Amino acid sequence: MPVTHKKKRKKKIKYKKIVFKLSAKQKKSLENYCKARKTTPNKLIKKSISRYINGFDKSVPDEYFKSERQLDLFGNDEN
Repeated sequence: MPVTHKKKRKKKIKYKKIVFKLSAKQKKSLENYCKARKTTPNKLIKKSISRYINGFDKSVPDEYFKSERQLDLFGNDEN
């Protein structure tokens, strides 16, 4: 008797939308850069921020948190 295996279904990926604004000049610059590099703005942005969007889904290592002894150059603290 032949053994039939059921194919596993792929887990459906949930996507979330992130929105930010660019000026007309910035958008044109982004489009020109992407055209020269033969890529899309979406791929360029994802590649640029991949360091921050991959690997921190469970928790953030302590080294990325701001310590209390860290110098705050632009803060408005009057301490």
